[in-house]
Amino acid sequence: MSGPQCCSNPPTLDSASGAGHVENLAGLNTYVSGSLQSKLAVFLISDIFGYEAPNFRKLADKVAAAGFYVVAPDFFYGEPYDPNNPDRPLSVWIKDHGPDKGYEDAKLVIDALKSKGVSSIGAAGFCWGAKVVAGLAKDPLIQAAVMLHPSFVTVDDIKSVKVPIAILGAEHDHISPPELLKQFDEILKASEVDSYVKIFPKVAHGWSVRYDVNDLAAVSSANEAQQDMLEWFAKYVK
Repeated sequence: MSGPQCCSNPPTLDSASGAGHVENLAGLNTYVSGSLQSKLAVFLISDIFGYEAPNFRKLADKVAAAGFYVVAPDFFYGEPYDPNNPDRPLSVWIKDHGPDKGYEDAKLVIDALKSKGVSSIGAAGFCWGAKVVAGLAKDPLIQAAVMLHPSFVTVDDIKSVKVPIAILGAEHDHISPPELLKQFDEILKASEVDSYVKIFPKVAHGWSVRYDVNDLAAVSSANEAQQDMLEWFAKYVK
Protein backbone atom coordinates (compact mmCIF):
# COMPACT_ATOMS: atom_id res chain seq x y z
CA MET A 1 0.00 0.00 0.00
CA SER A 2 3.04 2.25 -0.04
CA GLY A 3 5.71 2.49 -2.67
CA PRO A 4 7.71 4.76 -4.94
CA GLN A 5 4.82 7.18 -5.50
CA CYS A 6 4.67 7.81 -1.74
CA CYS A 7 8.20 9.16 -1.99
CA SER A 8 8.06 11.06 -5.28
CA ASN A 9 8.58 14.83 -5.50
CA PRO A 10 9.83 15.22 -1.93
CA PRO A 11 9.51 18.79 -0.63
CA THR A 12 12.33 20.93 0.70
CA LEU A 13 11.33 21.29 4.35
CA ASP A 14 11.37 24.73 5.92
CA SER A 15 10.57 25.15 9.61
CA ALA A 16 10.14 28.91 9.12
CA SER A 17 7.59 28.64 6.31
CA GLY A 18 4.00 29.81 6.64
CA ALA A 19 2.20 32.75 8.22
CA GLY A 20 1.27 30.82 11.36
CA HIS A 21 3.36 29.61 14.26
CA VAL A 22 4.37 26.40 16.00
CA GLU A 23 3.08 25.57 19.48
CA ASN A 24 2.71 22.49 21.64
CA LEU A 25 -0.67 20.83 21.30
CA ALA A 26 -1.34 17.52 23.06
CA GLY A 27 2.42 17.01 23.38
CA LEU A 28 3.05 17.50 19.67
CA ASN A 29 4.77 20.39 17.94
CA THR A 30 1.93 21.77 15.86
CA TYR A 31 1.72 24.35 13.11
CA VAL A 32 -1.22 26.61 13.97
CA SER A 33 -2.87 29.17 11.72
CA GLY A 34 -6.05 31.21 12.13
CA SER A 35 -8.17 32.33 15.06
CA LEU A 36 -9.87 30.26 17.74
CA GLN A 37 -12.72 32.75 17.81
CA SER A 38 -14.58 30.90 15.08
CA LYS A 39 -14.77 27.74 17.26
CA LEU A 40 -14.48 25.80 13.99
CA ALA A 41 -11.29 23.81 13.50
CA VAL A 42 -9.68 22.02 10.59
CA PHE A 43 -7.16 19.34 11.48
CA LEU A 44 -4.62 18.71 8.69
CA ILE A 45 -2.71 15.42 8.80
CA SER A 46 0.31 15.41 6.52
CA ASP A 47 1.92 12.88 4.25
CA ILE A 48 5.17 11.15 5.24
CA PHE A 49 7.20 14.32 4.64
CA GLY A 50 5.61 16.03 7.62
CA TYR A 51 4.36 19.41 8.71
CA GLU A 52 7.31 21.57 7.61
CA ALA A 53 6.62 21.21 3.87
CA PRO A 54 6.03 24.77 2.56
CA ASN A 55 3.11 23.80 0.27
CA PHE A 56 1.44 22.03 3.19
CA ARG A 57 1.76 25.08 5.42
CA LYS A 58 0.59 27.31 2.59
CA LEU A 59 -2.55 25.20 2.43
CA ALA A 60 -3.00 25.49 6.19
CA ASP A 61 -2.87 29.27 5.85
CA LYS A 62 -5.39 29.14 2.99
CA VAL A 63 -7.83 27.16 5.12
CA ALA A 64 -7.30 29.58 8.01
CA ALA A 65 -8.07 32.52 5.70
CA ALA A 66 -11.46 30.89 5.03
CA GLY A 67 -12.33 31.29 8.72
CA PHE A 68 -11.08 28.13 10.37
CA TYR A 69 -8.66 27.51 13.23
CA VAL A 70 -6.13 25.18 11.61
CA VAL A 71 -3.82 22.74 13.35
CA ALA A 72 -1.21 20.58 11.61
CA PRO A 73 0.76 18.49 14.12
CA ASP A 74 4.14 16.84 13.70
CA PHE A 75 3.10 13.22 14.01
CA PHE A 76 6.64 12.07 13.29
CA TYR A 77 8.30 13.65 16.34
CA GLY A 78 10.93 15.50 14.33
CA GLU A 79 11.67 12.60 12.02
CA PRO A 80 9.70 12.93 8.78
CA TYR A 81 10.62 10.44 6.10
CA ASP A 82 13.93 11.35 4.45
CA PRO A 83 14.45 9.66 1.07
CA ASN A 84 18.14 10.57 1.25
CA ASN A 85 18.77 8.57 4.42
CA PRO A 86 19.83 5.06 3.32
CA ASP A 87 19.71 3.82 6.92
CA ARG A 88 15.99 4.55 7.18
CA PRO A 89 14.24 3.26 4.05
CA LEU A 90 10.47 3.64 4.02
CA SER A 91 9.97 0.02 5.09
CA VAL A 92 11.99 0.67 8.24
CA TRP A 93 10.78 4.22 8.91
CA ILE A 94 7.11 3.25 8.77
CA LYS A 95 7.58 0.72 11.59
CA ASP A 96 8.24 3.64 13.94
CA HIS A 97 5.68 5.97 12.37
CA GLY A 98 2.65 3.89 11.50
CA PRO A 99 -0.79 5.43 11.04
CA ASP A 100 -2.02 3.44 14.05
CA LYS A 101 0.25 5.48 16.32
CA GLY A 102 -0.82 8.60 14.43
CA TYR A 103 -4.44 7.80 15.19
CA GLU A 104 -3.75 7.54 18.93
CA ASP A 105 -1.99 10.91 18.84
CA ALA A 106 -4.81 12.39 16.75
CA LYS A 107 -7.36 11.50 19.42
CA LEU A 108 -5.32 13.54 21.92
CA VAL A 109 -5.29 16.48 19.49
CA ILE A 110 -9.09 16.26 19.20
CA ASP A 111 -9.39 16.37 22.99
CA ALA A 112 -7.04 19.36 23.12
CA LEU A 113 -9.10 21.23 20.52
CA LYS A 114 -12.31 20.58 22.43
CA SER A 115 -10.66 21.84 25.62
CA LYS A 116 -9.96 25.11 23.78
CA GLY A 117 -13.66 25.53 23.10
CA VAL A 118 -13.75 24.24 19.54
CA SER A 119 -17.30 23.09 18.72
CA SER A 120 -16.86 21.48 15.30
CA ILE A 121 -13.87 19.77 13.67
CA GLY A 122 -13.06 18.71 10.13
CA ALA A 123 -10.03 16.56 9.36
CA ALA A 124 -8.13 16.20 6.10
CA GLY A 125 -5.51 13.53 5.55
CA PHE A 126 -2.93 13.41 2.79
CA CYS A 127 -1.50 10.03 1.75
CA TRP A 128 -0.37 8.59 5.13
CA GLY A 129 -2.66 11.03 6.91
CA ALA A 130 -5.75 9.65 5.18
CA LYS A 131 -5.49 6.44 7.18
CA VAL A 132 -5.52 8.47 10.39
CA VAL A 133 -8.58 10.34 9.16
CA ALA A 134 -10.26 6.99 8.44
CA GLY A 135 -10.03 6.18 12.15
CA LEU A 136 -11.38 9.56 13.19
CA ALA A 137 -14.29 9.19 10.77
CA LYS A 138 -15.20 5.74 12.09
CA ASP A 139 -15.38 6.51 15.81
CA PRO A 140 -16.52 9.26 14.92
CA LEU A 141 -14.47 12.01 16.55
CA ILE A 142 -14.95 14.65 13.84
CA GLN A 143 -17.82 16.27 11.95
CA ALA A 144 -16.41 15.92 8.42
CA ALA A 145 -13.54 14.17 6.66
CA VAL A 146 -11.51 14.65 3.50
CA MET A 147 -8.97 12.18 2.11
CA LEU A 148 -6.54 13.32 -0.57
CA HIS A 149 -4.61 10.66 -2.52
CA PRO A 150 -5.02 8.21 0.38
CA SER A 151 -2.56 5.50 1.39
CA PHE A 152 -3.35 2.35 3.40
CA VAL A 153 -7.12 3.05 3.31
CA THR A 154 -9.19 -0.09 2.74
CA VAL A 155 -12.70 -1.00 1.70
CA ASP A 156 -13.40 -1.99 5.31
CA ASP A 157 -12.31 1.48 6.46
CA ILE A 158 -14.78 3.10 4.09
CA LYS A 159 -17.59 0.76 5.13
CA SER A 160 -17.18 2.05 8.69
CA VAL A 161 -17.19 5.80 7.96
CA LYS A 162 -19.90 7.64 9.89
CA VAL A 163 -19.37 11.30 8.92
CA PRO A 164 -19.63 13.21 5.63
CA ILE A 165 -16.54 12.35 3.60
CA ALA A 166 -14.90 13.60 0.41
CA ILE A 167 -12.25 11.47 -1.28
CA LEU A 168 -10.04 13.16 -3.85
CA GLY A 169 -7.85 10.84 -5.91
CA ALA A 170 -5.51 10.87 -8.88
CA GLU A 171 -5.84 9.25 -12.28
CA HIS A 172 -2.26 7.97 -12.02
CA ASP A 173 -2.07 6.48 -8.54
CA HIS A 174 -0.67 3.00 -7.91
CA ILE A 175 -1.42 3.25 -4.19
CA SER A 176 -5.11 4.15 -4.41
CA PRO A 177 -5.93 3.65 -8.10
CA PRO A 178 -9.17 4.90 -9.65
CA GLU A 179 -10.59 1.37 -9.52
CA LEU A 180 -10.28 1.35 -5.73
CA LEU A 181 -11.78 4.83 -5.42
CA LYS A 182 -14.74 3.71 -7.52
CA GLN A 183 -15.26 0.90 -5.00
CA PHE A 184 -15.17 3.46 -2.20
CA ASP A 185 -17.75 5.53 -4.10
CA GLU A 186 -20.10 2.59 -4.53
CA ILE A 187 -19.88 1.71 -0.83
CA LEU A 188 -20.54 5.27 0.26
CA LYS A 189 -23.44 5.76 -2.14
CA ALA A 190 -25.07 2.64 -0.69
CA SER A 191 -24.71 4.04 2.83
CA GLU A 192 -26.47 6.92 4.56
CA VAL A 193 -23.27 8.98 4.74
CA ASP A 194 -22.98 12.11 2.60
CA SER A 195 -20.04 11.60 0.28
CA TYR A 196 -18.15 12.92 -2.70
CA VAL A 197 -15.53 11.00 -4.67
CA LYS A 198 -13.56 12.69 -7.43
CA ILE A 199 -10.72 11.43 -9.59
CA PHE A 200 -8.49 14.17 -10.97
CA PRO A 201 -7.21 13.60 -14.52
CA LYS A 202 -3.56 13.82 -15.55
CA VAL A 203 -2.19 13.95 -12.00
CA ALA A 204 -0.35 11.45 -9.79
CA HIS A 205 -0.35 10.47 -6.12
CA GLY A 206 0.58 13.43 -3.92
CA TRP A 207 -0.44 16.11 -6.41
CA SER A 208 -2.45 18.28 -3.99
CA VAL A 209 0.56 19.24 -1.87
CA ARG A 210 3.68 17.96 -3.64
CA TYR A 211 3.53 20.07 -6.76
CA ASP A 212 6.06 22.25 -8.56
CA VAL A 213 5.04 25.86 -7.96
CA ASN A 214 6.43 26.73 -11.40
CA ASP A 215 4.21 24.20 -13.19
CA LEU A 216 0.97 26.05 -13.95
CA ALA A 217 -1.01 22.89 -14.71
CA ALA A 218 0.16 21.25 -11.48
CA VAL A 219 -0.69 24.34 -9.46
CA SER A 220 -4.14 24.52 -11.05
CA SER A 221 -4.93 20.88 -10.22
CA ALA A 222 -3.68 21.33 -6.65
CA ASN A 223 -5.76 24.48 -6.21
CA GLU A 224 -8.85 22.68 -7.52
CA ALA A 225 -8.42 19.87 -4.99
CA GLN A 226 -7.78 22.33 -2.18
CA GLN A 227 -10.91 24.28 -3.12
CA ASP A 228 -12.98 21.09 -3.12
CA MET A 229 -11.65 20.36 0.36
CA LEU A 230 -12.49 23.86 1.58
CA GLU A 231 -16.01 23.70 0.21
CA TRP A 232 -16.59 20.37 1.94
CA PHE A 233 -15.54 21.80 5.28
CA ALA A 234 -17.57 24.97 4.73
CA LYS A 235 -20.64 22.78 4.21
CA TYR A 236 -20.21 20.42 7.14
CA VAL A 237 -18.00 22.08 9.78
CA LYS A 238 -20.41 24.52 11.35
